Amino acid sequence: MALVCPSSSLPRNWIHDVFPSIHGADVRTTFLSHVLKEFKRRGIDTFIDNNIERSKSIGPKLLEAIRGSRVAIVLLSRNYASSTWCLNELVEIAVCRREFGQTVMPVFYDVDPSDVKKQAGEFGKVFEATCNGKTEEDTWRWREALAEVATIAGEHSSNWCSEAEMIEKIAADISNVVNDSVPSNYFESLIGIGAHMERMRSLLSLECDEVRMVGIWGPAGIGKTTIARALYEKLCSNFTHTAFIESIKGGYTTHYLDNYAYMLQLQEQLLSKTLSDKDLKIGHVGVAQERLKKKKVLIVLDGVDRLVQLNAMADKPEWFGRGSRIIITTQDLKLLKAHGIDHIYKVDYPIDEEALQIFCKHAFGQNSPKDGFEELALEVTNLSGKLPLGLSIMGSYFRGMSKHEWINALPRLKSRLHDDIKSILRFSYDALCDEDKELFLYIACFFNLKSIQTLEDHLERTFLNWSHGLHILAERSLICREYGFIKMHNLLVQLGRDIVLSQSFHDPWKRQFLVDAREICQVLTYETGSESLVGMDLDLSEINKEFNISKITFKRMCNLQFLRFYRRFDDKGNCKLHSPENLKYLSPKLSLLHWDYFPATCLPSTFVTESLVELNMRNSKLNKLWEGVRHVQFHCMMSLFVWAASSKSQVDGFESFIRLERAS
Repeated sequence: MALVCPSSSLPRNWIHDVFPSIHGADVRTTFLSHVLKEFKRRGIDTFIDNNIERSKSIGPKLLEAIRGSRVAIVLLSRNYASSTWCLNELVEIAVCRREFGQTVMPVFYDVDPSDVKKQAGEFGKVFEATCNGKTEEDTWRWREALAEVATIAGEHSSNWCSEAEMIEKIAADISNVVNDSVPSNYFESLIGIGAHMERMRSLLSLECDEVRMVGIWGPAGIGKTTIARALYEKLCSNFTHTAFIESIKGGYTTHYLDNYAYMLQLQEQLLSKTLSDKDLKIGHVGVAQERLKKKKVLIVLDGVDRLVQLNAMADKPEWFGRGSRIIITTQDLKLLKAHGIDHIYKVDYPIDEEALQIFCKHAFGQNSPKDGFEELALEVTNLSGKLPLGLSIMGSYFRGMSKHEWINALPRLKSRLHDDIKSILRFSYDALCDEDKELFLYIACFFNLKSIQTLEDHLERTFLNWSHGLHILAERSLICREYGFIKMHNLLVQLGRDIVLSQSFHDPWKRQFLVDAREICQVLTYETGSESLVGMDLDLSEINKEFNISKITFKRMCNLQFLRFYRRFDDKGNCKLHSPENLKYLSPKLSLLHWDYFPATCLPSTFVTESLVELNMRNSKLNKLWEGVRHVQFHCMMSLFVWAASSKSQVDGFESFIRLERAS
């Protein structure tokens, strides 16, 4: 049995959880005593009228108790109607139900509900005796109240073999009602939630009587589920049936031999929650639409990642009654479009001020940094990339730390992703196909913040359909495409680099990409490169000591495609990376060769350049491409930036570049 409040106008200041209306002689020392004991065990506060003197009318204390109780439980026993006191209580309870939305639970104890409704049988005889000598108005009010309470779903003692089990069920139902009626200010206190709620209310268009499906789309950790929960809590009282189905993603496994079995399981889950029947079982996937088509429902499908999930749980608007609202949260825009959902809310990152407030709330328990922590708080906020998940986890991580502990913890967080953040973000990566996973890693390690044209130049021969891969990553909120450039969130970049790190934690040369200056220097110094290496990205300004690389350092890196040794323009220090002037080898698969302060006057004579797309040798010693005369063509070359460190003189050999589009 599900207890439903008929109105959302319940008062917020309660005196008691439960008001019991009983005929004491029938149940006080037997059934009621066991009920009260179970209520007490569950922490349910029950009004007891032992100290109130009974009279023909209800006194102010009793009125206050009835009106101040979340739930009224009416124990309708054989002699209940013999008491004008009980009948007057019932009239007041009926008024509270209609006007204040008080939840009423009738328990028919050795009486038939139809006898109560019609005042028939033994119950009716007792009632008629009570009405003798009473006014017509009193009799009419009592009849109306009895008829009303008899139509409310409740418990019937004749349906239970065990009175103890019935009492336990009653207590559980009352406990659920009490818990659900406790007002929550959790979501109201969330920073920025008000703006999200307003935008979603506009999309939901609650005043319309149509069935509407609304999608909430954005990357993992952006707050989609939080927004959906806040809406659900705020709106659920306006619907006859509600369900919040959480964390749907990842539910499909090899356990299901086909989609049909999976759809059955999903529909059972949906109907079980919507209809409050935990034991519900269905035989086919047509049941949901039949059971829900006349019901005004509010359903949240959280974390959808497969179209079959939507087909099973919300295939068409016609499945639901007029005025129903279905809210779907997902990282995959394509799913929403494929399901014909036009009303989509894209969750954006919080503005700078809100991001700092979110972090500070978790780190300091207030919306601003503590004195002396201003710069550190801002640094961590920027490190989190304004992702709410990252801000909350980082804030909790730093909470209670001293300033010295903050400073010591920061370097590690800059290079490694917090495990709690990683576990959530990793799910999005794992859901990709193998080729899209590779593309994700290429962007995270080498091509973040690069132009789409640059990606095409370098990756069109590596990926069969790189453009489609970008489209998939964008639809799943793993990248953004803005003004012709690719942007991946800080934490997703760190996720990609952590995944590459896990390829070989102790032997960096066995990984696909190297981006850590210390590890790159180690590989170059000890000539430990391998055929696994695809790219190296080294900021020369991060090298804190002098080191030399040998002539054959790159000999083992036969699959190296991207070599970028660069120096930030704002760094004017001397280059500490030294290489012999007669470097012997560079990979024939190099697509990108970017080497600031290149120490040699020419490239290796054995260097095969057919794959080269971009050559960038700023502040180098180059004065010619190689020794002697070579009749080669740079078929793939799209970009060339070469000048000498001192004079920016012309470099011999440009006549070979037949596709050159950009040069400096």
